[in-house]
Amino acid sequence: MEIISQTNRTILLDVINPEKLDLLTLVGEVKGIDSLSDDQMREINLHLECRSYEEAERKMAPVIWSFFDANSQSVKYTLKKPENISESMLTEIKLNEQENFLKTVFTVMSSRKSQGLLNVEFGFEKLLEMISPKKVMEDIKQVRKEIQYNYSKYAEMEDGDPGKLDLGDRLNVLFEDASTNYNNVMAMLPLAIEDVKTRLLLGGGELKSDNKELVPGILTMAENGELKVLEAPKEENTALATLDDNINAGLIEVIREDYNAVNDTPSDYVQNLVVRTFCPLSSTNQSKIDVETEVQNYNSYLEFYRTSKDNFIKVVKPLVEKLLGIKMFFDQYKAKSKGMPPSLLIANISPEMLAKSSNLPRLITYLNTTNSKNNFKDTIWYAIYPNVSWSQNVTNKINRERFKGNVQKAGTDVYSMESLSILLDVFKDYRVETFFSFENREETTFNALAAEGVEKAIEKCAPLIGKSYSEFAIPVLPNFTVIPKNKSGVILDTKMRVTDGNSAAFSDAKEDVMRLWIEGVYINGAYVAAGFHAACQCPEYLKDHFNRTKVRTDSELPGVRFDIEAGNNSLLAYTTMPKEITGFTTTIKNQINQKNFGWIFSSENASLNGENITNITVYKARNLLYNSEYSSYESVYKTQVTTYIERILRYVTGDFKEDNIKNFFSNNPQSQKSKWSMKKDCINAIITEGDNLEYSINEATSICELTISFNGSPRNLEVLINRVNANA
Repeated sequence: MEIISQTNRTILLDVINPEKLDLLTLVGEVKGIDSLSDDQMREINLHLECRSYEEAERKMAPVIWSFFDANSQSVKYTLKKPENISESMLTEIKLNEQENFLKTVFTVMSSRKSQGLLNVEFGFEKLLEMISPKKVMEDIKQVRKEIQYNYSKYAEMEDGDPGKLDLGDRLNVLFEDASTNYNNVMAMLPLAIEDVKTRLLLGGGELKSDNKELVPGILTMAENGELKVLEAPKEENTALATLDDNINAGLIEVIREDYNAVNDTPSDYVQNLVVRTFCPLSSTNQSKIDVETEVQNYNSYLEFYRTSKDNFIKVVKPLVEKLLGIKMFFDQYKAKSKGMPPSLLIANISPEMLAKSSNLPRLITYLNTTNSKNNFKDTIWYAIYPNVSWSQNVTNKINRERFKGNVQKAGTDVYSMESLSILLDVFKDYRVETFFSFENREETTFNALAAEGVEKAIEKCAPLIGKSYSEFAIPVLPNFTVIPKNKSGVILDTKMRVTDGNSAAFSDAKEDVMRLWIEGVYINGAYVAAGFHAACQCPEYLKDHFNRTKVRTDSELPGVRFDIEAGNNSLLAYTTMPKEITGFTTTIKNQINQKNFGWIFSSENASLNGENITNITVYKARNLLYNSEYSSYESVYKTQVTTYIERILRYVTGDFKEDNIKNFFSNNPQSQKSKWSMKKDCINAIITEGDNLEYSINEATSICELTISFNGSPRNLEVLINRVNANA
């Protein structure tokens, strides 16, 4: 791949962090400019180009902003930083793999993939408990254990001991982590909930058997053999952890001092809560508990936590789904040797904004720079356009709502078919293939496709069919389900009540079970399709997947001609996504095969050479160019092969010099056509058996017409000849 080193650079048309730089801002004013400078391109790549999910997370630094509203007595969340609220009143929640909700979603994905279970078989509810206060407290307990262990050793060492200094460094890190929790009331809520349970109920959640106060006792056997539990004799108070009283008192004092130092508005209640959380020893126990007050606090904490968590998830879910899409784009590339890893340029701006007439010149200038030069390092081959609007046709008009039903809200990150068509009209001139998929909802999942087929999708794509840009539009079906809507319930905890005996107990009322609904988490299919197609461009990737066959892989050729639909290719090269459903019925498969429409993923039971395929495979890989002769949509590889040959031809012939064009297609063993012909037996051959590559020159118009035949199906491409003699 000496000439073209990559054929899989992709641009993502979406916003990840509006506070970060975007493509339009970095391109800037382009009036009277045909292309960008090398310095501008270097800056764009520095800020927007990513070669892994970790790099995307670092460069985009996705965040959610939160603030408290005194009027509604609630916490608000927003994707955009509020401009009318001071910095001191805002809390920045970083969306990385340590954030509780994102960590939960990643865990669900990893677990289902490792178990290989279908959506209907997998226990989503169990893993979703990670969001509950109890599970949050488990993470805190681990930090607490490390603090206690390291502080006990630190307190026993002499000042100046190098080992004590090392422990001091470790304690500084641990306290820094802890302080991020106790300096944030929202982060303290799950701790407060668990703390009240621990102090009011035996064992931090196990109900007392009656309403009487618990008195520690000793099991004995009477003279007649009767078993009795007698009240234990009073003993000196003993710490519950392996620290002596002095160390315990010292740690408590350190925690109190640290809390007061990092909090501008300290609270005695929160201070005591912090101490009990990070040093739950006997000396911290209160002598008397106001049960009624504590139960009221507990119930209000739980209600506030449920409401705020529900609001947070509603705001953060669209962004989490984007991050999952980016992660799955990169995840498709699994190769032992990194030959041509895909790269993703995150435009970080909405396609609606990009498609505005005032902004199109900037996009065109950028594409002029990347795709109209003989330097192919920055060439954009693919685009991802996610979340195309899927408007639901309401057939039953409801005059009066008797029962609470679904409320279909317009998504804030849903983009229009009109903007897609505008961008496709630009992309066609630069031969950028665009993978697009519809918005995340139940109607775009595997279940919906298995039940209804592709007719609705074809109907919605009708405005893009029969256009000059149709071959560059690739509709992707279906979207992937991470957490199904009907399995997205999370029980946080249960409210408490004060019993007649003035003790606390969990409420038996059904309405007192605090539950929230995530309402499903999905991944747009366009990310996975683009990532998979980009992975297949790498000869090392193809070599790894076809090493058990007799087919050769050429290390110098990209996978532009690789046809995923041919033979058993889809059973040898498949996605990293686990199967979701049992498959499609014969009726639906017949419909898909008859229409040959779009990029269709399949969740079928399949095996090859005795090995079960437990991953999602590619069933169809078609764009929207309709071939009336075959009553079928064209395979996506044909467009990229045509693009690849045109770019190689432009480079080798010195921008289409006539003599060089003739040499390009000659029978000379050193001609480009001859070199390709000698590799027809490779899985990544540019010209395979049955293909043909011909040209004709119209002397009158100076047009060279290329005819590329794919197993008898011709594709034509015209280039304007440079009449300058090659030897001049």
